[in-house]
Amino acid sequence: LAGSRADLKSHFRRKDIHSILSLVQNTSLADGSPMPNSPSSMVNQYRLEEDEEEQLDANTKDLFIDVDNPESHVTAIETFIMYRVVTKTTRSEFDSSEYEVWRRYQDFLWLRSRLEENHPTLIVHPLPEKFVMKGMVERFNDDFIETRRKALHRFLNKISAHPILSYNQHLKVFLTAQELSSHRKQGPGFLSRMGETVRAVANSVRGLRSRPEEFTLMQEYVEDFSNKICSVDKVTQRIIKEQREYVDELKQYSPTYTQWAGSEEELAESLNGVANCLVRCSKETEEQIYHLSEVLVPTLHEYVLCAETLKVSPDHTAISDLLFTTDNKRRHLCSSIY
Repeated sequence: LAGSRADLKSHFRRKDIHSILSLVQNTSLADGSPMPNSPSSMVNQYRLEEDEEEQLDANTKDLFIDVDNPESHVTAIETFIMYRVVTKTTRSEFDSSEYEVWRRYQDFLWLRSRLEENHPTLIVHPLPEKFVMKGMVERFNDDFIETRRKALHRFLNKISAHPILSYNQHLKVFLTAQELSSHRKQGPGFLSRMGETVRAVANSVRGLRSRPEEFTLMQEYVEDFSNKICSVDKVTQRIIKEQREYVDELKQYSPTYTQWAGSEEELAESLNGVANCLVRCSKETEEQIYHLSEVLVPTLHEYVLCAETLKVSPDHTAISDLLFTTDNKRRHLCSSIY
């Protein structure tokens, strides 16, 4: 029986994932581009990457950040969540080896905007979307808070692992300053404003025709990938919704068969067996739903956010200028050597 349940569980998981990929391939993958066929290839690959990152972090990282202990704060005009950010480091740039500060979502937005402003040629990892309250629905619940906490934790760890972004002064302020309000009030510096002006003028003069061909091809690839991964995300959400409705129906049927068995002595054993089978099926389906919603969906959604980030960043003009300058330096160096 245990073996049969395991086989049944494996069969349903394979069926669900194959359904996702089949639907996407039939609707969005008109170009015939290959997609992963393994039932758990996306999840397993993602977990493997995470394990490799954790192992690498333990050996080479000198900046460790944890986002935990979310707390709800209510004022006369708003309700928001504060997250504890704990930093441990051995870097000489920091005055202490450990810091503990409290940050809200707006503070993370400020940090990301400053990183993008200071490093227009780099891709800054995306933040989770800002929650929009609809009507009188409760704004925050435990699932939403935990999902956001994980996303914020991953955002900071992506930044801390970056060889350039991790040394940004705004990140240091974010991790160490007890109060961020004074820093957030400060506008962009003179060099940043000048850089924006120069880029705006350059864009108006060059126009879209000046974009190198490789950037155009890259943008087309990102657009195509974004459409496909969004389709996978939507189909997965639909499967989860249908599975939850299926579980609700199973839970309604089981008591019905149990009551029926009480009034039919000759069929009691068979009816009770059906009732028990429905209970087991509902538990297995709930486990499938948990696997999809807690493992696969967050991974897919992160890919969606990353694709959206790639659509608007980095600054192609800045990259073109950087490549042009680097190429000139390389040529000058080669000519001086030979």
